[in-house]
Amino acid sequence: MLSLIGLVGGLVLLIILTIRGMNLFIAAPLCALIVALTSGLPVFIGDGNFVVTYMNGFSGFIASWFFMFLLGSLFGKFMEDTGAADAVARWIIDKLGMQHAVAAVVLACAILTYGGVSVFVVAFSVYPMALSLFKDANLPRRFIPAALAFGSVTFTMTSAGSPEIQNWIPIKYLGTSPFAAWEVSLVVAIFMASFGYWWLKRMIGKAVANGEAFDAKPEDPVIAERDYPHPLTGLFPLLVVLILSFTLHESLQQMALIVALGGGVLTLMVINYKHFHNLNAAIGMGTTGALVAIGNTAAVVGFGTIAKSTAAFQSAVEVMTSLPGNELIGAAVAVSVVAGLTGSASGGQAIALPLIGPHYIDQGVDPEQLHRIVSISSGALDSLPHNGYVVTTIRAICHETHQRAYWSVGALTVVVPLIGLAMAVALFNWF
Repeated sequence: MLSLIGLVGGLVLLIILTIRGMNLFIAAPLCALIVALTSGLPVFIGDGNFVVTYMNGFSGFIASWFFMFLLGSLFGKFMEDTGAADAVARWIIDKLGMQHAVAAVVLACAILTYGGVSVFVVAFSVYPMALSLFKDANLPRRFIPAALAFGSVTFTMTSAGSPEIQNWIPIKYLGTSPFAAWEVSLVVAIFMASFGYWWLKRMIGKAVANGEAFDAKPEDPVIAERDYPHPLTGLFPLLVVLILSFTLHESLQQMALIVALGGGVLTLMVINYKHFHNLNAAIGMGTTGALVAIGNTAAVVGFGTIAKSTAAFQSAVEVMTSLPGNELIGAAVAVSVVAGLTGSASGGQAIALPLIGPHYIDQGVDPEQLHRIVSISSGALDSLPHNGYVVTTIRAICHETHQRAYWSVGALTVVVPLIGLAMAVALFNWF
């Protein structure tokens, strides 16, 4: 019981401290320590002690993602410094009008995500263009994280055919394909895209009606008025990233992102070299931004690693994966809760699937239906305030606070996917 109280209490405290803006390098290990102490884990000495376990999670994430964060951050900074992001934004405003600025951001994220670019990297890549679009359209910048997240981690990340890991993990355990239950997936994706976009536009419209407008920040790039590059020089490097990622995904898996981003960075440097405002400064800021972003995310991953090692977490997983009643509802609840506790969609799947996969398939559940439910459900409660992607996007990339930006992010990345999940369960049970 004490372990369960510590687990839930540590998670709630981490969410509260994150929303209040506390430094995650302090908040995450502090909350993890509370979880460890209430679960009887040794702090310094012994097998599985707190320090070693936390740092294994922390360093493991950095080892896996460092080059993607670095190249993604450099790509974004180069888009800013060369003026390519501004050029694309102005072209979109001129051709489509300011009323389509939000749609352009969401669509850019959706195309890159469905093309196989990691959701973390998508945020780095699209943010410079999003900033320019919101600035030109005079829209409140606190909604930029919501637009980026909505286009990245909702109707694309967990849909049939998506090359994102959240759609591929179930294949290993269920023997399905990336296109499992594509008919229901298509219906749910269309609903999430249309309803979520309507809700996002409604929130922004209400804020504008209340007098909110774009507000500049010290972190924003300050570039003197000059001859901007052609808009295609900003779109072409994005296309290079998309094509390389999509082409090499199956053969190189996660390593394909390094090749794709490297190709995008080099392409951007070659075709826009003469437009750099200050190349050395862009490299320095991009590198620093990558370190801050990956550090914040790794700090939260360390908390999840401690949480997974407690007796209370194991008990919670056993209870969640053996819920009575409808099997698809049981699977949805199990994956959602575990993803919420760990702050990770892929983590929720990897922990729950080895248990619920064989259990439900033995009971006659259609593997394709189970695949789609597991995939969609992993992308809901994972986006609570302590989620690594949420923290990185709001704080490190967009330079916002949770208090200003998270509520719209939560509406679009938690509430909308939960409604989509309920719709998928209903469709599978009715047809």
